[in-house]
Amino acid sequence: MQQPWPESAPRPALNRFTPERGDLVVCREMLRTGSRSFQAASLLLPTQVREAATGLYAFCRMADDAVDLGDGGQEVLDRLNERLDRAYAGNPIDDPVDRAFARVVARYGIPKALPAALIEGFAWDAAGRRYEDLSGLFDYSARVAGTVGAMMTLLMGVRDPGALARATDLGVAMQLSNIARDVGEDARNGRIYLPLSWLREAGIDPEAWLADPDGTPGIDRLVRRLLKVADDLYVRAESGIVRLPVGCRPGIYAARFLYAEIGREVERLGPQAVCRRAVVSGRRKLALLLRAVAASPRPRGPASAPPLAETAFLVDAVRNHPAPAGVRPGPQRLEDRLIWVLDLFERLERSERESHPDRRYRRRPAMGLENP
Repeated sequence: MQQPWPESAPRPALNRFTPERGDLVVCREMLRTGSRSFQAASLLLPTQVREAATGLYAFCRMADDAVDLGDGGQEVLDRLNERLDRAYAGNPIDDPVDRAFARVVARYGIPKALPAALIEGFAWDAAGRRYEDLSGLFDYSARVAGTVGAMMTLLMGVRDPGALARATDLGVAMQLSNIARDVGEDARNGRIYLPLSWLREAGIDPEAWLADPDGTPGIDRLVRRLLKVADDLYVRAESGIVRLPVGCRPGIYAARFLYAEIGREVERLGPQAVCRRAVVSGRRKLALLLRAVAASPRPRGPASAPPLAETAFLVDAVRNHPAPAGVRPGPQRLEDRLIWVLDLFERLERSERESHPDRRYRRRPAMGLENP
């Protein structure tokens, strides 16, 4: 059985089984099947930040599932907003996820406008909303991902508007990477996230393409165009990462590199990316995690750039919300966490090879940064 934490690593502050600890255990189990990329990156965060993020993400996951399974109807949204209101009133419903979430938003001063916008984005998804232009896609990405970037920044004890602007840039960039990767899968499910005006400019009828989604050169060019927008935002985000506490930077750099690499895999597949899901290999993740730990503190992006027009409301919500007192992430032993993460990926890759013995694996430098 896999150990939940390396023996040499510092133990969380809550080392006795308490109601608070019990709620956290339930939240962690709920997220066990979530994003491996986020999971890997979060392992490099200080314990205090990671545990707060677990409570936050569990509520977001619950809301996403409720909207998705409930078809985004108004009744479902009303129930979610009621749960949100009760959590912010300090009277959460009797559920481990709501209790953990209520503690997090109170302790870290997270404005209700942020999770409310996230729920709105989930509702847009359930309604199958399409976006006419890049601004519309930014509106959507601000809600389902920019909100997460802003909330994670608050968990790290940072409320500077410039840092928040760059955090929302990073969230939007990550969402655009996901959209680029899932263009084919979304189309087969009747969904389009590429701007409709882009499709028309390329001579592609959206309805005709949905009826027979394939990897045409035209779609490939639009996906690459979207990835270029994401890459520009990744660069902008770097000047915000250096404003975070030192112990938090490797985890956020890891998220930045891991999600940007999704785009590189999509580009390598070319038109085939519509039919095949781009996956970042375990060895490549190892290299990117090491790069995250060694990342230069000299950002390439402009530190003073304003937020995107579509994410400015998130920064303003934080600016107008009272700040809690004395929130700072605790110390961490990064070397212990890094060793555990590297060992985890090695075991994942061994398991993958054993599960698919007929698949050919090319030997690559385990610590190299070259493109596979």
